[in-house]
Amino acid sequence: MTDLQLWGGCEYTLNRVGNRFFDQTIRSGHQDRVADLQLFAELGIRALRYPVLWERTSPHRAGEVNFAWSDERLAEIRRLGLRPIVGLVHHGSGPAYTSLLADDFATGLAGHARAAAERYPWIEDWTPVNEPLTTARFACLYGHWYPHKQDEDACWLALLNQIDAVRGAMREIRRVNPAARLIQTEDLGFCHAVPELTAEAAFENDRRWLTWDLLCGTVVPGHPLWSRLSARGFADRLQAITDDPCPPDVIGINHYLTSERFLDDRIGLYPGIGPSAESGGRYVNVEAVRTVPGALLGVEALLGEACSRYGRRIAITECHNGCTREEQMRWFLQVWRAAESASARGAEIEAVTAWALLGTFDWDSLVTVEAGHYECGVYDLRAGTPRPTAMVPLLRALAAGAEPPHLDIMAMPGWWERDNRLWACAMPPASAPATPQGVAATGQSLAPPVRDARPILVTGRSGTLGRMFARHCECRGLSYVLTDRASLAIDDPSSVTAALDRIGPSAVVNTAGLVDIDGAEADPAVCFVANVGGPANLAAACERQGIALVTFSSDQVFDGAKGSAYVEGDATNPLNAYGRSKAEAERRVLDADPDALVIRTAAFFSPHDVYNFAVHALLALRAGHRFAAAADNFVSPTYVPDLVDAVLDLLLDGETGIRHLASHGGLSWAGFARALATADGLDPGAVDAVEAASLGWRAPRPADVTLATERGQMLPDINDAIARFLRDYPRASVRSEGPAR
Repeated sequence: MTDLQLWGGCEYTLNRVGNRFFDQTIRSGHQDRVADLQLFAELGIRALRYPVLWERTSPHRAGEVNFAWSDERLAEIRRLGLRPIVGLVHHGSGPAYTSLLADDFATGLAGHARAAAERYPWIEDWTPVNEPLTTARFACLYGHWYPHKQDEDACWLALLNQIDAVRGAMREIRRVNPAARLIQTEDLGFCHAVPELTAEAAFENDRRWLTWDLLCGTVVPGHPLWSRLSARGFADRLQAITDDPCPPDVIGINHYLTSERFLDDRIGLYPGIGPSAESGGRYVNVEAVRTVPGALLGVEALLGEACSRYGRRIAITECHNGCTREEQMRWFLQVWRAAESASARGAEIEAVTAWALLGTFDWDSLVTVEAGHYECGVYDLRAGTPRPTAMVPLLRALAAGAEPPHLDIMAMPGWWERDNRLWACAMPPASAPATPQGVAATGQSLAPPVRDARPILVTGRSGTLGRMFARHCECRGLSYVLTDRASLAIDDPSSVTAALDRIGPSAVVNTAGLVDIDGAEADPAVCFVANVGGPANLAAACERQGIALVTFSSDQVFDGAKGSAYVEGDATNPLNAYGRSKAEAERRVLDADPDALVIRTAAFFSPHDVYNFAVHALLALRAGHRFAAAADNFVSPTYVPDLVDAVLDLLLDGETGIRHLASHGGLSWAGFARALATADGLDPGAVDAVEAASLGWRAPRPADVTLATERGQMLPDINDAIARFLRDYPRASVRSEGPAR
């Protein structure tokens, strides 16, 4: 059994769509932050997948190269004691003067490889082309990337050109450094199917190995795909590769939760999902994890299959799950345990790679548009600089051979192991391709045995926010206890202490308190007891017991006179009793527990609560009534589901201090109502924009308390939030509830 190493990599795809190049290194800001490398080294990784990309080094013409950026980075990587695994093309098609289908693609990359090897003769590990088969499919079979073909012959040509490029590149590299290793990466999954599509699934299960089979020289007569490629005129190319193979030193497996697929000819069951590009309109190709009940093949079985097929060292060269924080952690730990288990059974597993250290951009659209969709990685970039998430202590622990933190949370089943993962159309693939010979697909979870997880204690059972935390904890597989005043009176220190002793929580999320701004103005003493004394009691008790605390504040702590959006460092100056209670609560909580997390937020709206402005506006407008709203009072409406998920992520990350969380963008109340009307297909002219003074509010409101942040915008744009609110709050339910009071 070998020592399992932790490797790392930051997403550095540089793909081309039309005449535009999409460079993840620039979009992540890593282009200008050499200090990121120190953060990576501190994780305890042994090796770092890193770009010296052909398109970046020689973008304009062959032979005109600039290694200045790579020189600085690789020197720092070497100083830090990391081993670089250098990539030369990563989902790319080469510089603008070539393409995947060009005759000079392979020779051009070989020339770039020779120049890189001569520049860095000390580097031993190389990946000349990342995922050749996947790139060929996306560019030349599905048409997503340049050269945008949808043709099987073009796909095979692109694949063979990339294989020749790998062979030529390694030949040139080894002329400089004979000890150089080829670490060849490719996505590896498994294809399931309904009975009628067994043959199509079998083809895909044969095709998934082609990158490694070609490099190993095994695509010869008798190989399942030899006849298909030969019939299309590629026999001579296959023979040339067989005569001069370039077997990988390490089989690099990139595996995602979406890597296992399901073919289904019941196309009508999948609204919004069109037929697969290679199906001739006959079937869909969807995620098996959402459609196949019971066990999938799984990571450990795939590792065993690859080991049996090639008898070579294996590394998991990408491991990432774009999801909530605990699910990212659960997936990585599960893959790590699978690698350990496969290694214990005799497979030579060298490493597991924490991929997307800095996150990814627009992979939800397969990097075909620059929409700005960011998916958090080990570090969160939304503040402009890398912020460590809970993945950091997990990786450090694994690298050091120590027990990971949050192990009770990670021992709970991930979403991919729970029944609610399945779409309504799910059915067993009754005649799916057989499990590969010698591979056991037991379907057993690779997670550690579930232990009793310390719950998150959530106060405020009767409130919108408390109920939403319960809903999201349930959805995310987080143990929780939702309390009411009878089980925990936060204004009573003895009740607080007793509840913490009885429940033994891992954290406390306080959503209790008085939220009626006008009611607070009428009775400030009651407001202060609820909004100041209670949070202060929780903070003192949590600090004594070492329990993490989150509590909530408000935009009403500001006076609205700044003239621009408020950030965390701005001075408070509340105009009303409610705002004064929240400002005082902030002070007392952080005095009692400096490690508490205080969330300032504003103007809730939710699809699961009828008592909010958005629902009241829709009720009136859908009934054909006019609706009056303030035009001189600006806020940052906040979609509660987004808020709750962000808070839970920050809680797991161990964040502290004051943080603003509100939907990105500010609107007047009238503007908010009009945005709702427009998005719902109603007449925004039915919204009467009035002065706030005419609405009969008892408490004074600040004119403009739009919230921004110095610590990273975690919530989406307000228009995005409105669209999802309308999707999740059905028109029928709004109509049936009658007018708001």
